[in-house]
Amino acid sequence: MLQNQIQKVYTVSLLNKEIRYLLEQNFFSLQLTGEISNFISPSSGHWYFSLKDDNAQIRAAMWRGNNRSATFKPKNGDQVLVRARVSLYEPRGDYQLIVEHIEPAGEGQLKQQFDALKMQLAGEGLFASEFKKPLPNNIRRLGVITSPTGAAIKDILTVLEKRAPQLEVVIYPALVQGNEAHLQLIEQLQLANQRNEVDVIILGRGGGSMEDLWCFNHEMLARAIFASQLPVVSAVGHEIDTTISDYVADLRAATPSQAAEIVSPDKNHLAQNIDVLQNRLHHFMTKRLQNAAHSYQVLEQRLLRYHPSNQLNQQSQLRDELEMRLLNGIQRKLEQAKYAQHTLQNRLEKATPEKRLSHAQQQLHNLVSRLQSSQAKQLESAEKQLAVLAAKLNATSPLAVLARGYSMTQKDSSVVTSISQITEGDKIVTQFADGTVTSKVSHVSANDDQ
Repeated sequence: MLQNQIQKVYTVSLLNKEIRYLLEQNFFSLQLTGEISNFISPSSGHWYFSLKDDNAQIRAAMWRGNNRSATFKPKNGDQVLVRARVSLYEPRGDYQLIVEHIEPAGEGQLKQQFDALKMQLAGEGLFASEFKKPLPNNIRRLGVITSPTGAAIKDILTVLEKRAPQLEVVIYPALVQGNEAHLQLIEQLQLANQRNEVDVIILGRGGGSMEDLWCFNHEMLARAIFASQLPVVSAVGHEIDTTISDYVADLRAATPSQAAEIVSPDKNHLAQNIDVLQNRLHHFMTKRLQNAAHSYQVLEQRLLRYHPSNQLNQQSQLRDELEMRLLNGIQRKLEQAKYAQHTLQNRLEKATPEKRLSHAQQQLHNLVSRLQSSQAKQLESAEKQLAVLAAKLNATSPLAVLARGYSMTQKDSSVVTSISQITEGDKIVTQFADGTVTSKVSHVSANDDQ
């Protein structure tokens, strides 16, 4: 029966092609771990290597488009975790792995733990921006929690020496790698908060693998950072490294060196700010002095305008003017009376001697009475006005001030208003209401509250 059946005859190429289809359909995507060996990276950019364990090995290829996204370049002896599909290299009939993703062995599980904790803490609000504490504007003392012998503290101190040598640094030593490292980091963070001797804390270390940095992904450390009363700057690893501490800290720095730059003002920038402030102060003081000089001139002019001697002269001039106006008024009235009397005399000369003389005498008497009454009223009014003005003049007169017990002291005919105008040995003249006293100064002293 088998001899009578028609069998399909394969070529080697056809067989390899169908086997490749079968492999790719049944092993489309899988994950496996192994050790790298026979690694080569030709100019094409593709990677070729073998994965092996203690009992077997398999060839693998990772095309350039996929290996560009790898976080590291593997080398012989590395333990890796790959995601790949099974295929067959038809020209040689070798079955192989086409690798789409590669990472150091162990990081896959750690990555899952990292993502789960990140999602949990984010849901609790530990990463929320409203809980981030701002850094102080004037940082005088910096705390650093890290290994005292690691690269991180050396980088931080180097940057501070260049940018801000005046900044004090307190180092809180702690392990930054290993199973117990997170406990020491928490202890030092709590100690820094208890002492409260620094303005801000840098928490970090240099670069490393995910396993090396794992203590900075511990939930207990994240909660300790969130509870810190002091602002915390996370500076873990290199720029591509990200930890839970970075998310919960008040500020994340890509590297320890960048953290040092963030918390320290550049001394050149400070010098420029000082120059700007000095220029502002000089401009402000110049403006204040100019304003003070102008105010002094205004006050000096006002003092001259309202000086008692000027006031007295103005009042005397006003009194003289009123007196002349009064005399002129009286003179005009007298001239009018003389004119009226002259007119009456002319009429009398033309009238009948007896009646006209009697009538004229009566009119003359009336006119004289009216004239006298009018002159008396005008004189009384003028006297009242003169009395009012004299009272006003007396109220503002320095002599009236002197009469109330005050005195006025002059030096070289200038009124003395301050002891700063007098020195020992000066000759001064003090004017009282009833006379003057000439004195020689023997001692000058200022009031205690001056």
